[in-house]
Amino acid sequence: MCASRYRAAQAALALPERFYSLLMTSPQVLDPTRPISDRPIDRLVAEFLAAEFDADPPGATVLGVPGYDERLPELSDPAVNARHVIDEKRLRAFEALPDDELTGQERIDRDLVISELRGRAMMRNWAAHRRDPAAYVAAGLNGVFTLFLHRLRPDAELAAAATHRLAEVPRVLAEARANLDPGLASPLLVRRALAQARAGVMYCREEVPRLVPHPEGRSALGAAAVAAADAYARFSDYLADFEQRASGEFAIGEQRYTALLKRKEGLAYGAGELRERGHAALADLTAQLRHRTMALAGHDDWRGYVAELDSDAPPTPEDMLAGYRTWTKRARSFAYDRGLVSEPPGDRCDVVPAEEFQRAVLAVAFYYGPPPFAAGPGPGHFFVPFPPAGATPAQIRERLATNARSTLATVSVHEAYPGHHWHLAWMAARTGRPVRKVLWSSYFVEGWALYVEEMMREQGFFAADPKAELRQVDMRQFRAARIVVDTSLHLGEMTVDDAVTFMSTQASLTPDVARSEVARYCAWPTQAASYLTGALEIARMRDEWLGAGRGTLRDFHDTIAGLGGLPIGLAEQALRSSG
Repeated sequence: MCASRYRAAQAALALPERFYSLLMTSPQVLDPTRPISDRPIDRLVAEFLAAEFDADPPGATVLGVPGYDERLPELSDPAVNARHVIDEKRLRAFEALPDDELTGQERIDRDLVISELRGRAMMRNWAAHRRDPAAYVAAGLNGVFTLFLHRLRPDAELAAAATHRLAEVPRVLAEARANLDPGLASPLLVRRALAQARAGVMYCREEVPRLVPHPEGRSALGAAAVAAADAYARFSDYLADFEQRASGEFAIGEQRYTALLKRKEGLAYGAGELRERGHAALADLTAQLRHRTMALAGHDDWRGYVAELDSDAPPTPEDMLAGYRTWTKRARSFAYDRGLVSEPPGDRCDVVPAEEFQRAVLAVAFYYGPPPFAAGPGPGHFFVPFPPAGATPAQIRERLATNARSTLATVSVHEAYPGHHWHLAWMAARTGRPVRKVLWSSYFVEGWALYVEEMMREQGFFAADPKAELRQVDMRQFRAARIVVDTSLHLGEMTVDDAVTFMSTQASLTPDVARSEVARYCAWPTQAASYLTGALEIARMRDEWLGAGRGTLRDFHDTIAGLGGLPIGLAEQALRSSG
């Protein structure tokens, strides 16, 4: 999750992990670049965060840190290499902090920064900025989108900031042309970035000028948006040609994959063992699907039955939105009324349509939290995946089928209550540690959201609708298939076509959706495996907690979620030392 500079091809929107789900406002800390004490670690953390925001100004905007809204990141090769040098110096400085001079909370902060910097070091020689255009495309689009998401400044100031950022789009895209190497770039990832660049043309031409409702600032913003759209159009032409020359690989290899699991995430196993764990989970969950299908339909063709369920889809995107709003409200009431989690202060989650430029690359729901360093609380945003403009009737039907009625309950739990939204709201209320609002691990944050899907089933949330309960198992089984495919792709044991076939035969994805999913796995190594891996690890920690008589289920949830979105190994260490 989730601010550091953009990492090339690190998400479906080419966002760093932190951008998938950010934290709610914490009143204790409003300026993360000021040390919270005179302690050496707090000074180091403040310096680290200041450097992060300077390297990634749009990330600072998302987090609600003032002073960066007019800029886009420097992504030239010299700038990237200079940040590598800074990262290495900071890694040595944090590693030099001795345990006996730190409090327990300070040790967690230190180790969190170390895990992040080690992860970057492991991928440094992969040279992602030479391989994938996605981060360059996303820089300007998300730089503008995040300015207006929470509207932390008056419209005229936001328009001026967006105008400055849009003016920098040609510079960022020129840096892409200078950096990208056809011998390293994967054609698949180039095609993926090309789709977003083309969506960016429409976003800049049609959506951006409407972001400011008043005339003041709209004229300059509109002119800058047109110029940026022209730059994205030219870059689209460039990428279409570049794709024909691109011949690189996307697979990072077993050594890097295993190093990320063990040294960044703190797991006890590497890529090969993780793949086998995925196979075992897939077999178990597939057996559960067959059993449930037999009970509901009188046969065990679970994939055929799931296809039938997909046909019962909302008839329009607006109906899909209404369905998600209804289930979000029900999940919220269930989690709080049953005492499964405690309610954080100022809790609010808005369920809204996705922005146009996001629709081209995301067919599933996703979540953004309020900026944690803003001066006051605001809502989280649960984005519903409307079809992109120009979608054919068949494509619209497929998008709606991907969000069939039987899936809405599980997705609402995952994205909102007590999934991403609750977790991040609660974490913000429980910790005043600034670095934990900026750095987090997908293995915990996505693991948590999948863990609570199963927990809510165990507590009876889906019991009234056996079809929704089956889909919860189906969606968990899909995450098991992800582990197999993600590891196999990056270990060179599957081709893209093999992976698409696997996901469309072993999980309940259509071939088109499977191909989009697989492209994401190629672009974001290890992330797809994080969901079920993290969920199983959190469930293991819960069982140990309850078995040791340390408290109730709610106590466990409140405690571990309040620690942050820590890497799994660090989360377990912090949980053991918690009160």
